[in-house]
Amino acid sequence: MFSLPLRAGARLAPLEVWHAEEFAAHLDRAREHIRPWVGPAFISPDTAATLRRYADRQAADGVRLYGIWQDGQLRGGVMFTSFDTAFGGCEIGCWLEPAAEGHGWITEACGLLLDWAFSVRGLHRAEWHCRADNKRSAAVAERLGMTLEGVRREAWPFQGVRYDKQVWAILAPEWR
Repeated sequence: MFSLPLRAGARLAPLEVWHAEEFAAHLDRAREHIRPWVGPAFISPDTAATLRRYADRQAADGVRLYGIWQDGQLRGGVMFTSFDTAFGGCEIGCWLEPAAEGHGWITEACGLLLDWAFSVRGLHRAEWHCRADNKRSAAVAERLGMTLEGVRREAWPFQGVRYDKQVWAILAPEWR
């Protein structure tokens, strides 16, 4: 297993099935905060099933899930929500518990994912999708140098309301 250092003593490492209890405790702290911004399957109480789903898809060279730990406690994470080498593209996403915001970990960790996707795996395009009213998420996409390519109108259903979804992207030649 690898672990990469992030600022302020945090670290980025794979979030795996054996972390199910820790992931459950983390989601207890984060669930209501992230519920409007993530899919319902991600915040399921069956954290072992969520982690198994990601592990199975990673084994098929698909999605990947990484945690951000600080002082030995899971605080959030980043992921490839899609990863397609034949297509040459991926989508990245993130989440944090409220106490972990404002440290720059998400931007730094997503930068590591983009570095790997473009330089090691040879992908050409990375996307970032977020609700149009999620200013913090859009700010990460901007800090990563992504371009807002468009808005999918009313494409994000949440609690009986449909929200607009922004689609951001960056191409390998544009990355650092």
